[in-house]
Amino acid sequence: MTEQVLAAIDGSHYAEGVCDYAAWASLALKAPLSFVHVVDNHSQVPDEQNLSGNLRFGARERLMKELSELDEQRAKVNREQGKLMLEAAKARALEDGIADPIIRQLNGTLVETLVELEKDVRLLVLGKRGESAHSASGHLGSNLERVVREMHRPILMVPKTFKQPEKVLIAFDGSKTARKGVEMLARSPLFDGTECHVLIVGADTAEHRSELEWALSTLRDAGHQAEGAIRSGEVDDTLQAYEKEHAIDLLVMGAYGHSRIRHLLVGSTTTAMLRGSRIPVLILR
Repeated sequence: MTEQVLAAIDGSHYAEGVCDYAAWASLALKAPLSFVHVVDNHSQVPDEQNLSGNLRFGARERLMKELSELDEQRAKVNREQGKLMLEAAKARALEDGIADPIIRQLNGTLVETLVELEKDVRLLVLGKRGESAHSASGHLGSNLERVVREMHRPILMVPKTFKQPEKVLIAFDGSKTARKGVEMLARSPLFDGTECHVLIVGADTAEHRSELEWALSTLRDAGHQAEGAIRSGEVDDTLQAYEKEHAIDLLVMGAYGHSRIRHLLVGSTTTAMLRGSRIPVLILR
């Protein structure tokens, strides 16, 4: 099967952004676009132990039967809502210029379902927050963190509103795997015509200057306009300051190796970094 752009949609406010960024990526990569909605029926099942209490057997049996019937009704509603969301996503993708978007509804848990599908995925597109995450809390929810940890495909985490990326920033630490990220960025049709920025967070040393020059040369040799900088400070704060200063549209980071960037992504500050970004974040694997 041809590797595809896979967009996971739900009922959150990020669904339209997911649709539009996925369509943009599909067109740029010349890859099929597939939308998936995962129905997790188990998320609605109550904890039986919490219901046992001091209920007599007959009352408890009736209560469990009623709750089971209620769960079935909820599952049916979830499936119907999901079908409507998929049809809406397909219609929006058609408007965005996708010739034949695919829609699929699957049962299971989100993370396990995406991991099962990843062999056919070129790029996974997700909303910054899922349907179950409270928009005011700033919490991304455990799903996104688990997807970042367990998937081995590039992941594009997007905001609510689409903006055509014109300026792209890659967080670079000079490691062997980070160099692969720069090379991937340089040759990817996803970034044709974009202005590329490279930022090394650390001391202004001869080694860092050499690494930065290599990254900029690699991007320029591929036809990109490229500029970069070396700045000291905390990784997440420094990246966000640079984003604002240069009006960056998309941030590229690598969840690989044993670099500071990797520890930022798969360590305890994952949620803080992704939550703090107001622009799409492409996480390379």
